Amino acid sequence: MENNQIMMKEKLGLFGILKETLTILHKNPSFIILAFLTSLPLFCSLLVHEIFFQQTIIETTKSQPQDSNGVICSIATNGMSSCVYQWISDNGPLDTIKEIVENLTGRYLLLGLSYLGIVHLLDLFCTIVIVNSASVIYAGENRINVKEMWDRAIKGVSLKGPFITSIYALLLSSLQLVGLVSLATNFYVISRASLFTVYFGLLCITWLAKHMEWNAIWNMGVVLSVLEEKQGVIALGISAYISRGCRRRGLFLMLIFFVWRLALRLSCLYAGWSEGGSGIGVTAAHVSLVCFGNVLKWVAFMVYFYDCKKRFLEKKVDVEQGSAAEALK
Repeated sequence: MENNQIMMKEKLGLFGILKETLTILHKNPSFIILAFLTSLPLFCSLLVHEIFFQQTIIETTKSQPQDSNGVICSIATNGMSSCVYQWISDNGPLDTIKEIVENLTGRYLLLGLSYLGIVHLLDLFCTIVIVNSASVIYAGENRINVKEMWDRAIKGVSLKGPFITSIYALLLSSLQLVGLVSLATNFYVISRASLFTVYFGLLCITWLAKHMEWNAIWNMGVVLSVLEEKQGVIALGISAYISRGCRRRGLFLMLIFFVWRLALRLSCLYAGWSEGGSGIGVTAAHVSLVCFGNVLKWVAFMVYFYDCKKRFLEKKVDVEQGSAAEALK
């Protein structure tokens, strides 16, 4: 019944999806309360994780060796002297990268394990509650309290499906991100050769765009596993299939939240650069905005999923009607 009501809604563009997302947030105050309560454990774990992450990033940046400049003078056989301004570096790019990896690999490994073991599970829990509750409101049920939302979000969904799908999505995203970092590292190593600068720059931008597009597919796969009984590769495959023709909107949708996170990250690091840390207050504000963006993201991808599904079903009906019309001729 809820799916039928949602399928009757009009097709949406990018701004239409964002508008529906904001409408869901203020249409039912109970949803805001529920999102706040379910985000509290995620907020606490992210706060601790973020403090250690900022310290590691700042130490990584400050551990790079400083370059120096010098002037080399020489005297020719004819008695003429000449001086050359030369850039001198203690270590080459490969030595710099090797030194950073050796010094900070343990910290990054600990951060990765804490993210997988704690942050990811709490984020998945929030995702299940938010997506389920938002879909109920999107279907038109506005008069529903916090307890009813909670019961429907927890009792109506198996944790196994979303968990397996989220692990697949996280693994694929991480592998692609490793490739992007590797490409950026190669770009840094040969950046002094101006011939390759433009080529690698364009390659990095293209890879980032594909990363955004595929992440939109994987996020929609997680939403699909919450709302429908699909999991793992099947959920991701269905997501990729029904999003054909709609992926540009998914890319820009993902890009909006990527810019949101990146702006928060850079502003927080900038605030704590000179002091060696952003402080609890600034970090707490940063994590609060991250959690708010997380709620917006999953509500938006819920709307995006139903819009893609609606377009896909309409195309399927048009193809079947066209085939029937051809058969009658």
